[in-house]
Amino acid sequence: MKASQIIGALLGAFVVTLGLLWLLQGTGILRMRPILCIANCEEVVGPSPTWAAAGAVALIIGAIVVAVSVRHSGTP
Repeated sequence: MKASQIIGALLGAFVVTLGLLWLLQGTGILRMRPILCIANCEEVVGPSPTWAAAGAVALIIGAIVVAVSVRHSGTP
């Protein structure tokens, strides 16, 4: 694998992980307090359709990036 393919796969895996976290928080399955706040940060109470949708989109985009990076690893 080329370095660009490895970086693409790692970046895609990071986006998948972040998207899964947002999706779980948005659906209310996972609850976390804010870790680093600059302004008035509050914990999201209950499900948030906006964060669930953002997580689903990030998860799909990250999976596509990983698939494209891995698929092109077999080409010379």
